[in-house]
Amino acid sequence: LVGTQMLAKGHDFRRITLVGVISADVGLGMADFRASERTFQLLTQVAGRAGRGEIPGDAFVQTLFPEHAAIVHAVTQDYDGFAAHEMEFRRDMRYPPFVSMIAITTRARTMPDALDLAREFARHVKRHAGDAVRLVGPAPAPLQQLRGQFRAQVFVKSVDRAVARRAVRTAIEAMRDRLRDITVDVDPYTVL
Repeated sequence: LVGTQMLAKGHDFRRITLVGVISADVGLGMADFRASERTFQLLTQVAGRAGRGEIPGDAFVQTLFPEHAAIVHAVTQDYDGFAAHEMEFRRDMRYPPFVSMIAITTRARTMPDALDLAREFARHVKRHAGDAVRLVGPAPAPLQQLRGQFRAQVFVKSVDRAVARRAVRTAIEAMRDRLRDITVDVDPYTVL
């Protein structure tokens, strides 16, 4: 049985005794703080497809990064070890759940215009919240162009969720005439 990630999603194939994952680490290169989590989850699910019946199974993982925590913990099915490692990484890098994060994505006909719009939004946020928030960006979004429009992003991070939300609301009010070109995602599931 040969397939894509869809094979990992809840199907119960009783007579599968061998699973191979090609380029298991491709997701680790995504510009998303949840990339390790998603890789761990996918590898754990895929490996769980082998040996579900009476016959034991094996899983083989091809990777360029065999020492990466997501790979190491997934092949050993070490949920607690991965969670501890990931929480330490997120604490050190100031990612959720240790800070509140709001993703602002702007769209325009050119990248300079999208970046200018993101800068303007960021200025409004910073003016309202000051040092209570940390801004990351603006920068081109990982998917820089979508549906013929260029995209830029800025992230608002804060240990005080209420302050961050108020600052973003203030920026939204100040930029009402440009809202069709701005997307606000509180606690984003993905930052692509």
